[in-house]
Amino acid sequence: RCAGRVEVQHDGRWGTVCDDDWGLPDAAVVCRQLGCGTALAAPPGAWFGEGSGPIWLNGLRCRGTEERLVLCRHRGWRPHVCAHEEDASAVCSGCAQAPPAHGSPGVAPVLTPVSLPGAPTVRLVGAAGRCAGRLEIFHNGQWGTVCDDLWGLPDAAVVCRQLGCG
Repeated sequence: RCAGRVEVQHDGRWGTVCDDDWGLPDAAVVCRQLGCGTALAAPPGAWFGEGSGPIWLNGLRCRGTEERLVLCRHRGWRPHVCAHEEDASAVCSGCAQAPPAHGSPGVAPVLTPVSLPGAPTVRLVGAAGRCAGRLEIFHNGQWGTVCDDLWGLPDAAVVCRQLGCG
């Protein structure tokens, strides 16, 4: 999966990244490092749910050209005064592939998607693959379509996120 909360491992423990100064250049580095294509969005405010444990990084200032997150400027590897409601997220253009091999070891981020309990059941039909097609929703025991009046990219992003399609 190539969309989710950004988490990094440091000193043997997984933790999150604070969204202070978080932006598209930072998400671009995460997406590149994970082999997930280009960054489409860098949602703030625990968009994919709040993490737990330490908040290892804060104030990331990637240029967007770095090969690995560890090469970006930041305020140091330590627990930061930042709440998990500020956990950074990334939405990438592709599906996970093997990330490029690097000669030096480094901390690899992961994107942790969150399931949405109680969300309506949706599906995409009529196209190749499960991540494209006409939107249908299951309601009152039957499948139906969704009208496209006032439909836009933010609505599609919610469906993609709910289906784990990035």
